[in-house]
Amino acid sequence: MITEGMGPLPDARASEVWQDFGTRLRQWRRRAGLTQAQVGARVGYDHTAISKLEHGTRRTPLPLARRLDELMTAGGDLLAACEAAAEAESAAGQGEEAGGAPPAPAPARTGPLPGEPAGGSLLAMLPPDTELPRSLPTYGLVCPVHGRDGCAVPALDDVVALHTAFCALDPATASRPALDTDTVHALTALLAVCLRADEERAWPGATVVVERTLHAMLRWMALPAAPYQRQLAPLAAEYAQSAGCLRLLWGRNATAMAWLDRSLVWAGMAGHVGTEVAALGDMSTLARLEGDGLSALAYGGAIRQVAAGRYWAGAMSDLYQARGHAVRGDTRRTLDHIEHAWSELDRVGERDETEAPWLSVASVRLRVESGAAGALRDLAAATGDRRLALRAVGASRAALNLLPPGMHSARKLFLVRMADAHACAQDPQAAVAIARPVLDTTEITSSTLLGQELRGLHGRLASRRDDRPETEDFLRRLAAVVR
Repeated sequence: MITEGMGPLPDARASEVWQDFGTRLRQWRRRAGLTQAQVGARVGYDHTAISKLEHGTRRTPLPLARRLDELMTAGGDLLAACEAAAEAESAAGQGEEAGGAPPAPAPARTGPLPGEPAGGSLLAMLPPDTELPRSLPTYGLVCPVHGRDGCAVPALDDVVALHTAFCALDPATASRPALDTDTVHALTALLAVCLRADEERAWPGATVVVERTLHAMLRWMALPAAPYQRQLAPLAAEYAQSAGCLRLLWGRNATAMAWLDRSLVWAGMAGHVGTEVAALGDMSTLARLEGDGLSALAYGGAIRQVAAGRYWAGAMSDLYQARGHAVRGDTRRTLDHIEHAWSELDRVGERDETEAPWLSVASVRLRVESGAAGALRDLAAATGDRRLALRAVGASRAALNLLPPGMHSARKLFLVRMADAHACAQDPQAAVAIARPVLDTTEITSSTLLGQELRGLHGRLASRRDDRPETEDFLRRLAAVVR
């Protein structure tokens, strides 16, 4: 749980402009019948942070205001109050600096983050056969300097040297250091290498490299009036979202939310809607895995507000809301959101890859199929409806057919989901036949996302009491992995 996600206000005048927002927040919270602790738990903050917001002693990031507005069904009132406070504070600051340059964006601050991994050679941390991409964009990552126009990536030895220099910054002694474009290229390519290696071989070292780089980014971004903050912010947001996603995949939910929250802060600073959507989607997944369907719905709904008017984001919002309703057993709302996601998919246009480059790695259609499969499987498990389970089997198969080559981790996850859908459809033989190769060829850790999917499969197969020897043998092996 994050203890604080907002920057402290510099003076009494700044505090005054946020007091109206705090008053409205308190009114809406009480109207919703929620305590500060309950609100904090549902949006990923400690109750002390909510108290500071209500007293106007902390500014509220716009993404958080959107989540609070959605949670308390404020109809945009809290969002409007947050925007008004931010504008008033900005106007006051500019008035004090009349005739001079506009003030630099305040360094992003938030609560405690995961500790920095131990140092060491970057080459030693990378897989021995690491190959860098020759140019950017790559693997859904775009250079923050050159965008989709393309640019060259330095050689591996140069990337190592640039990364070492970047991570060696001492904010106590540095004075406005320069951030050259070669370093930006190197850091972008390095993130692509980590994400690809984790997807292709479930490489735990990816988290270490990403988080070590992230801690260096924290030091760079914290320097006062840093001229490159806006240049580094989009890449820092990508790194933070990737760190949160990696921790989620490896079952480290407690710290995943901290990185995802930081990603929202930086993505908002950079105006990168695609990264905001990705972070909110991961937050919704985390809430669902923790059994908090209401928060999963709130995060999913926030996607539509962050990316208003974008059909691709609307489809993502509907899918995350469908999964939130599914775990609560709400058939009508789950199916309505799935249907709406499909209708929005048909309206997706060319600009979507510009706003969300990661969609070039796995298409929107793949994400809709896999999201629908997960929601239908969850709904079938909650309701016992065999027809929904069979629909989940079909959606899982479609998602598998859409997967590009090399996405081995996703393929295993989809296979286990399809097996679980067969189990929900009262077909244990098919479930075992599909899931056994995953168990035979993969080292499973129970806390990972794949391990959690296998735990659900085990529970449903065990409840069917299939006496066939092959099923009993599979259940014994599965029990040893997931317990």
